[in-house]
Amino acid sequence: MANTLTNLIPDAYVALNVVSRELTGLIAATNRLTGIERLAVGQSLRSSAAPVNTAGKDTTAAMALPAAADQTIGNVAFTLTKSRAFPFSWSGEDTVGINSGPGYLTVQQQQIAQAFRAAVAEISTDGYAAARVAASRAYGTAGTTAFATNLGESAQVKKILDDNGAPMSDRSLVIDTTAGAALRTLLNNPLTANASLSGDSTRAGVLIDVNGFAIREESKIAAVTKGTGTSYTSSAAGFAVGTTSIPVITGSGTILAGDVITFSGDTNKYVVKTGVAAAGTIVIAEPGLQKALPASATALTIGNSFTANLAFSRDAIVLGTRLPALPATGDMAIMRETIIDEKTGLAFELAAYGGYRMVTFEVSIAWGWAVEKPAHVAVLLG
Repeated sequence: MANTLTNLIPDAYVALNVVSRELTGLIAATNRLTGIERLAVGQSLRSSAAPVNTAGKDTTAAMALPAAADQTIGNVAFTLTKSRAFPFSWSGEDTVGINSGPGYLTVQQQQIAQAFRAAVAEISTDGYAAARVAASRAYGTAGTTAFATNLGESAQVKKILDDNGAPMSDRSLVIDTTAGAALRTLLNNPLTANASLSGDSTRAGVLIDVNGFAIREESKIAAVTKGTGTSYTSSAAGFAVGTTSIPVITGSGTILAGDVITFSGDTNKYVVKTGVAAAGTIVIAEPGLQKALPASATALTIGNSFTANLAFSRDAIVLGTRLPALPATGDMAIMRETIIDEKTGLAFELAAYGGYRMVTFEVSIAWGWAVEKPAHVAVLLG
Protein backbone atom coordinates (compact mmCIF):
# COMPACT_ATOMS: atom_id res chain seq x y z
CA MET A 1 0.00 0.00 0.00
CA ALA A 2 2.95 2.33 0.64
CA ASN A 3 3.75 2.26 -3.07
CA THR A 4 0.28 3.63 -3.84
CA LEU A 5 1.06 7.17 -2.72
CA THR A 6 4.71 7.02 -3.79
CA ASN A 7 3.62 6.20 -7.33
CA LEU A 8 1.15 9.07 -7.25
CA ILE A 9 3.66 11.80 -6.33
CA PRO A 10 4.92 12.42 -9.90
CA ASP A 11 1.31 12.48 -11.08
CA ALA A 12 0.44 14.95 -8.34
CA TYR A 13 3.13 17.36 -9.51
CA VAL A 14 1.97 17.04 -13.10
CA ALA A 15 -1.57 17.77 -11.94
CA LEU A 16 -0.41 20.76 -9.91
CA ASN A 17 1.37 22.23 -12.90
CA VAL A 18 -1.87 22.00 -14.88
CA VAL A 19 -3.81 23.85 -12.19
CA SER A 20 -1.15 26.49 -11.58
CA ARG A 21 -1.54 27.65 -15.17
CA GLU A 22 -5.18 28.49 -14.63
CA LEU A 23 -6.16 32.11 -14.01
CA THR A 24 -5.07 32.60 -10.41
CA GLY A 25 -3.73 36.14 -10.67
CA LEU A 26 -4.93 37.18 -7.23
CA ILE A 27 -2.89 34.57 -5.36
CA ALA A 28 0.22 35.38 -7.38
CA ALA A 29 -0.05 39.12 -6.66
CA THR A 30 -0.50 38.99 -2.88
CA ASN A 31 1.86 38.73 0.06
CA ARG A 32 1.89 35.02 0.88
CA LEU A 33 2.73 33.68 4.32
CA THR A 34 2.92 30.00 3.51
CA GLY A 35 4.39 27.11 5.42
CA ILE A 36 4.20 23.40 6.05
CA GLU A 37 3.56 23.71 9.80
CA ARG A 38 0.19 22.50 11.01
CA LEU A 39 -2.32 24.98 12.39
CA ALA A 40 -5.98 24.78 13.33
CA VAL A 41 -8.81 26.98 12.13
CA GLY A 42 -8.94 30.08 14.32
CA GLN A 43 -5.22 30.14 15.07
CA SER A 44 -3.39 33.35 14.23
CA LEU A 45 -0.58 34.18 11.84
CA ARG A 46 1.33 37.45 12.15
CA SER A 47 3.05 39.72 9.66
CA SER A 48 5.35 42.59 10.57
CA ALA A 49 4.18 46.20 10.29
CA ALA A 50 6.76 48.99 10.45
CA PRO A 51 5.39 52.29 11.83
CA VAL A 52 5.19 55.59 9.97
CA ASN A 53 8.40 57.56 10.51
CA THR A 54 7.51 60.79 12.33
CA ALA A 55 11.04 61.54 13.57
CA GLY A 56 12.12 63.82 10.72
CA LYS A 57 14.51 66.55 11.87
CA ASP A 58 16.97 69.15 10.64
CA THR A 59 20.58 68.09 10.21
CA THR A 60 22.64 70.17 12.62
CA ALA A 61 26.39 69.82 13.02
CA ALA A 62 27.44 68.71 16.51
CA MET A 63 30.28 66.90 18.25
CA ALA A 64 27.85 64.61 20.07
CA LEU A 65 26.20 61.62 18.50
CA PRO A 66 22.46 62.00 17.88
CA ALA A 67 20.09 60.17 20.18
CA ALA A 68 18.89 56.74 19.15
CA ALA A 69 15.77 56.73 17.02
CA ASP A 70 14.12 53.60 18.29
CA GLN A 71 10.95 52.34 16.67
CA THR A 72 8.45 49.78 17.81
CA ILE A 73 7.88 47.28 15.04
CA GLY A 74 4.29 46.18 15.22
CA ASN A 75 2.56 43.20 13.73
CA VAL A 76 -0.79 42.43 12.27
CA ALA A 77 -2.49 39.20 13.28
CA PHE A 78 -5.02 37.36 11.18
CA THR A 79 -6.56 33.95 11.51
CA LEU A 80 -6.87 30.86 9.42
CA THR A 81 -10.55 30.71 8.59
CA LYS A 82 -10.80 27.50 6.60
CA SER A 83 -9.36 24.02 6.66
CA ARG A 84 -10.58 22.07 3.67
CA ALA A 85 -10.07 18.63 2.20
CA PHE A 86 -10.92 17.41 -1.29
CA PRO A 87 -11.23 13.60 -1.27
CA PHE A 88 -11.76 10.85 -3.82
CA SER A 89 -11.93 7.10 -3.25
CA TRP A 90 -10.93 3.91 -5.05
CA SER A 91 -12.03 0.37 -4.36
CA GLY A 92 -10.26 -2.75 -5.51
CA GLU A 93 -13.02 -3.29 -8.07
CA ASP A 94 -12.43 0.22 -9.44
CA THR A 95 -8.70 -0.31 -9.76
CA VAL A 96 -8.99 -3.64 -11.57
CA GLY A 97 -11.71 -2.36 -13.88
CA ILE A 98 -9.92 0.87 -14.85
CA ASN A 99 -6.62 -0.93 -15.38
CA SER A 100 -8.20 -2.72 -18.33
CA GLY A 101 -8.69 0.71 -19.93
CA PRO A 102 -6.67 3.92 -19.43
CA GLY A 103 -5.07 2.73 -16.18
CA TYR A 104 -5.95 3.87 -12.69
CA LEU A 105 -2.86 6.09 -12.25
CA THR A 106 -3.91 8.11 -15.29
CA VAL A 107 -7.40 8.61 -13.91
CA GLN A 108 -6.08 9.38 -10.44
CA GLN A 109 -3.86 12.09 -11.91
CA GLN A 110 -6.98 13.71 -13.34
CA GLN A 111 -8.72 13.41 -9.98
CA ILE A 112 -5.77 15.03 -8.23
CA ALA A 113 -5.89 17.85 -10.76
CA GLN A 114 -9.56 18.39 -10.00
CA ALA A 115 -8.85 18.40 -6.25
CA PHE A 116 -6.12 21.02 -6.63
CA ARG A 117 -8.36 23.03 -8.92
CA ALA A 118 -11.17 23.00 -6.37
CA ALA A 119 -8.84 24.07 -3.56
CA VAL A 120 -7.27 26.91 -5.54
CA ALA A 121 -10.71 28.06 -6.70
CA GLU A 122 -11.98 28.30 -3.11
CA ILE A 123 -8.87 30.14 -1.97
CA SER A 124 -9.17 32.63 -4.85
CA THR A 125 -12.90 33.14 -4.26
CA ASP A 126 -12.30 33.93 -0.59
CA GLY A 127 -9.51 36.34 -1.48
CA TYR A 128 -11.70 38.24 -3.93
CA ALA A 129 -14.51 38.46 -1.38
CA ALA A 130 -12.14 39.85 1.26
CA ALA A 131 -10.34 42.34 -0.98
CA ARG A 132 -13.29 43.92 -2.75
CA VAL A 133 -15.00 45.00 0.49
CA ALA A 134 -11.81 46.49 1.93
CA ALA A 135 -10.70 48.69 -0.97
CA SER A 136 -10.19 52.40 -0.37
CA ARG A 137 -11.94 53.89 -3.39
CA ALA A 138 -13.10 52.97 -6.88
CA TYR A 139 -12.80 54.37 -10.38
CA GLY A 140 -14.70 53.66 -13.58
CA THR A 141 -18.23 53.10 -14.79
CA ALA A 142 -20.19 50.21 -13.30
CA GLY A 143 -21.57 47.74 -15.83
CA THR A 144 -19.01 48.51 -18.54
CA THR A 145 -15.91 46.61 -19.64
CA ALA A 146 -12.54 47.86 -18.48
CA PHE A 147 -10.04 48.57 -21.28
CA ALA A 148 -12.74 48.54 -23.95
CA THR A 149 -11.20 51.54 -25.73
CA ASN A 150 -7.89 52.49 -24.09
CA LEU A 151 -5.56 51.95 -21.15
CA GLY A 152 -6.44 55.18 -19.37
CA GLU A 153 -8.34 53.50 -16.53
CA SER A 154 -5.11 52.03 -15.20
CA ALA A 155 -3.73 55.56 -14.82
CA GLN A 156 -6.73 56.55 -12.70
CA VAL A 157 -6.45 53.65 -10.24
CA LYS A 158 -2.71 54.35 -10.11
CA LYS A 159 -3.62 57.88 -9.00
CA ILE A 160 -5.75 56.49 -6.17
CA LEU A 161 -2.88 54.34 -4.90
CA ASP A 162 -0.39 57.18 -5.34
CA ASP A 163 -2.60 59.61 -3.43
CA ASN A 164 -2.99 57.04 -0.65
CA GLY A 165 0.77 56.57 -0.33
CA ALA A 166 0.98 52.99 -1.56
CA PRO A 167 4.46 51.71 -2.50
CA MET A 168 5.35 52.45 -6.10
CA SER A 169 6.81 48.99 -6.67
CA ASP A 170 5.27 45.53 -6.89
CA ARG A 171 1.77 46.64 -7.86
CA SER A 172 -0.75 44.46 -9.66
CA LEU A 173 -4.04 45.08 -11.41
CA VAL A 174 -6.04 41.86 -11.29
CA ILE A 175 -8.85 41.80 -13.85
CA ASP A 176 -11.61 39.42 -14.92
CA THR A 177 -11.51 37.51 -18.19
CA THR A 178 -13.89 39.95 -19.91
CA ALA A 179 -11.51 42.82 -19.27
CA GLY A 180 -8.66 40.52 -20.24
CA ALA A 181 -10.26 39.81 -23.60
CA ALA A 182 -10.83 43.53 -24.17
CA LEU A 183 -7.21 44.24 -23.30
CA ARG A 184 -5.92 41.61 -25.72
CA THR A 185 -8.19 42.99 -28.43
CA LEU A 186 -6.85 46.47 -27.77
CA LEU A 187 -3.24 45.31 -27.88
CA ASN A 188 -3.80 43.36 -31.09
CA ASN A 189 -4.93 46.54 -32.81
CA PRO A 190 -1.90 47.84 -34.75
CA LEU A 191 -3.11 51.40 -34.17
CA THR A 192 -2.85 51.06 -30.39
CA ALA A 193 -0.31 48.31 -29.69
CA ASN A 194 3.43 48.80 -29.44
CA ALA A 195 6.45 46.76 -28.43
CA SER A 196 6.35 47.92 -24.82
CA LEU A 197 2.85 46.47 -24.42
CA SER A 198 3.51 43.13 -26.02
CA GLY A 199 3.70 41.22 -22.76
CA ASP A 200 6.43 38.97 -21.44
CA SER A 201 5.98 35.26 -21.94
CA THR A 202 8.64 34.53 -19.30
CA ARG A 203 6.46 35.98 -16.52
CA ALA A 204 3.72 33.46 -15.89
CA GLY A 205 0.33 35.02 -15.40
CA VAL A 206 1.28 38.60 -16.32
CA LEU A 207 -0.39 39.95 -19.46
CA ILE A 208 1.45 43.27 -19.67
CA ASP A 209 2.94 46.01 -17.50
CA VAL A 210 1.10 49.33 -17.74
CA ASN A 211 1.46 52.41 -15.54
CA GLY A 212 3.40 50.48 -12.94
CA PHE A 213 0.91 47.59 -12.74
CA ALA A 214 1.56 43.97 -13.61
CA ILE A 215 -1.82 43.17 -15.13
CA ARG A 216 -3.02 39.67 -14.32
CA GLU A 217 -6.22 37.72 -14.90
CA GLU A 218 -8.30 36.04 -12.21
CA SER A 219 -11.09 33.60 -13.00
CA LYS A 220 -12.90 34.16 -9.68
CA ILE A 221 -13.59 37.87 -10.12
CA ALA A 222 -17.37 38.01 -10.33
CA ALA A 223 -20.25 40.44 -10.62
CA VAL A 224 -21.31 42.26 -7.45
CA THR A 225 -24.98 43.07 -6.82
CA LYS A 226 -25.47 46.41 -5.10
CA GLY A 227 -27.61 47.00 -2.03
CA THR A 228 -31.21 48.19 -2.22
CA GLY A 229 -30.71 51.39 -0.23
CA THR A 230 -32.33 54.61 -1.44
CA SER A 231 -32.74 58.19 -0.20
CA TYR A 232 -30.05 57.98 2.47
CA THR A 233 -28.20 61.11 3.59
CA SER A 234 -25.40 61.72 6.01
CA SER A 235 -26.29 63.22 9.36
CA ALA A 236 -25.93 66.98 9.71
CA ALA A 237 -22.91 66.77 12.00
CA GLY A 238 -20.33 67.48 9.30
CA PHE A 239 -17.35 65.19 8.73
CA ALA A 240 -13.70 66.03 8.18
CA VAL A 241 -11.32 64.63 5.59
CA GLY A 242 -10.16 61.20 6.76
CA THR A 243 -13.41 60.26 8.51
CA THR A 244 -14.33 56.60 8.04
CA SER A 245 -17.48 56.21 10.20
CA ILE A 246 -20.44 58.18 8.86
CA PRO A 247 -23.97 58.07 10.31
CA VAL A 248 -26.66 57.87 7.61
CA ILE A 249 -30.30 58.81 8.13
CA THR A 250 -33.73 59.07 6.47
CA GLY A 251 -33.28 56.34 3.86
CA SER A 252 -34.39 52.73 3.57
CA GLY A 253 -33.03 49.47 2.22
CA THR A 254 -29.57 47.97 2.48
CA ILE A 255 -26.15 49.48 2.03
CA LEU A 256 -23.93 46.43 1.66
CA ALA A 257 -20.26 45.89 2.40
CA GLY A 258 -18.52 46.34 -0.93
CA ASP A 259 -21.06 48.83 -2.32
CA VAL A 260 -19.55 51.82 -4.10
CA ILE A 261 -21.08 55.08 -2.90
CA THR A 262 -20.77 58.79 -3.58
CA PHE A 263 -21.81 61.86 -1.63
CA SER A 264 -23.34 64.93 -3.23
CA GLY A 265 -20.63 67.43 -4.10
CA ASP A 266 -17.83 64.83 -3.97
CA THR A 267 -16.78 62.91 -7.09
CA ASN A 268 -14.79 60.31 -5.13
CA LYS A 269 -16.24 56.81 -5.19
CA TYR A 270 -15.91 55.22 -1.76
CA VAL A 271 -16.09 51.51 -0.98
CA VAL A 272 -18.26 50.53 1.98
CA LYS A 273 -16.47 48.36 4.53
CA THR A 274 -19.40 47.95 6.92
CA GLY A 275 -22.96 48.48 5.70
CA VAL A 276 -26.39 48.89 7.26
CA ALA A 277 -29.88 47.51 6.73
CA ALA A 278 -31.55 50.70 7.99
CA ALA A 279 -30.48 54.10 9.30
CA GLY A 280 -27.22 53.70 11.20
CA THR A 281 -23.48 54.17 10.76
CA ILE A 282 -21.62 52.98 7.69
CA VAL A 283 -17.87 52.56 7.61
CA ILE A 284 -15.79 53.30 4.54
CA ALA A 285 -12.29 51.95 4.14
CA GLU A 286 -9.11 53.87 4.93
CA PRO A 287 -8.00 56.55 4.26
CA GLY A 288 -11.61 57.70 4.52
CA LEU A 289 -13.21 60.84 3.12
CA GLN A 290 -11.14 62.77 0.61
CA LYS A 291 -13.44 65.78 0.81
CA ALA A 292 -15.12 67.03 3.97
CA LEU A 293 -18.90 66.67 4.25
CA PRO A 294 -20.69 69.87 5.27
CA ALA A 295 -22.66 70.26 8.49
CA SER A 296 -25.89 69.47 6.71
CA ALA A 297 -27.61 66.34 5.44
CA THR A 298 -25.72 65.28 2.31
CA ALA A 299 -27.25 62.88 -0.19
CA LEU A 300 -25.65 59.46 -0.54
CA THR A 301 -25.95 57.47 -3.77
CA ILE A 302 -25.22 53.77 -4.19
CA GLY A 303 -23.59 53.02 -7.53
CA ASN A 304 -24.88 50.37 -9.91
CA SER A 305 -23.95 46.69 -9.72
CA PHE A 306 -20.45 46.08 -11.02
CA THR A 307 -17.45 43.81 -11.39
CA ALA A 308 -14.58 44.64 -9.04
CA ASN A 309 -11.22 44.49 -10.79
CA LEU A 310 -8.57 45.00 -8.11
CA ALA A 311 -5.52 47.28 -8.11
CA PHE A 312 -3.16 46.95 -5.16
CA SER A 313 0.41 46.76 -3.94
CA ARG A 314 1.65 43.41 -2.69
CA ASP A 315 1.86 44.58 0.94
CA ALA A 316 -1.88 45.33 1.04
CA ILE A 317 -3.30 41.80 0.93
CA VAL A 318 -1.99 38.77 2.79
CA LEU A 319 -2.76 35.10 2.19
CA GLY A 320 -1.67 32.71 4.91
CA THR A 321 -1.68 28.95 4.38
CA ARG A 322 -0.66 25.98 6.48
CA LEU A 323 -1.24 22.26 6.49
CA PRO A 324 -4.37 21.21 8.41
CA ALA A 325 -4.04 20.24 12.06
CA LEU A 326 -3.54 16.62 13.13
CA PRO A 327 -3.88 14.92 16.52
CA ALA A 328 -0.60 14.56 18.40
CA THR A 329 -0.96 10.80 18.13
CA GLY A 330 -1.60 10.91 14.38
CA ASP A 331 -4.66 9.72 12.51
CA MET A 332 -5.54 6.78 10.25
CA ALA A 333 -3.62 7.94 7.18
CA ILE A 334 -1.38 5.20 5.82
CA MET A 335 0.85 7.72 4.07
CA ARG A 336 1.02 11.47 3.44
CA GLU A 337 3.18 13.83 1.43
CA THR A 338 3.52 17.60 1.17
CA ILE A 339 3.39 19.02 -2.35
CA ILE A 340 4.52 22.62 -2.90
CA ASP A 341 3.32 24.53 -5.94
CA GLU A 342 6.37 26.36 -7.27
CA LYS A 343 4.18 28.86 -9.12
CA THR A 344 2.20 30.10 -6.11
CA GLY A 345 4.28 28.84 -3.20
CA LEU A 346 1.26 27.12 -1.66
CA ALA A 347 1.85 23.84 0.17
CA PHE A 348 -0.80 21.13 -0.15
CA GLU A 349 -1.03 17.81 1.62
CA LEU A 350 -1.82 14.61 -0.25
CA ALA A 351 -2.81 11.78 2.07
CA ALA A 352 -4.09 8.23 1.65
CA TYR A 353 -6.51 6.61 4.11
CA GLY A 354 -6.88 2.84 3.93
CA GLY A 355 -10.24 1.14 4.39
CA TYR A 356 -11.65 -2.30 3.77
CA ARG A 357 -10.69 -3.17 0.19
CA MET A 358 -10.56 0.50 -0.72
CA VAL A 359 -8.54 3.65 -0.17
CA THR A 360 -9.51 7.33 0.01
CA PHE A 361 -7.09 9.99 -1.19
CA GLU A 362 -7.33 13.53 0.10
CA VAL A 363 -5.82 16.86 -0.96
CA SER A 364 -6.01 19.37 1.90
CA ILE A 365 -4.91 22.88 2.91
CA ALA A 366 -5.81 25.49 5.56
CA TRP A 367 -5.92 29.20 4.73
CA GLY A 368 -6.97 32.69 5.68
CA TRP A 369 -6.96 36.11 3.99
CA ALA A 370 -6.40 39.59 5.43
CA VAL A 371 -6.42 43.04 3.87
CA GLU A 372 -3.83 44.72 6.06
CA LYS A 373 -3.61 48.04 4.22
CA PRO A 374 -6.96 49.03 2.68
CA ALA A 375 -5.48 52.34 1.53
CA HIS A 376 -3.26 50.36 -0.83
CA VAL A 377 -6.22 48.73 -2.61
CA ALA A 378 -8.49 50.29 -5.25
CA VAL A 379 -11.32 48.94 -7.39
CA LEU A 380 -11.49 49.38 -11.15
CA LEU A 381 -15.19 49.11 -11.94
CA GLY A 382 -16.35 46.88 -14.74
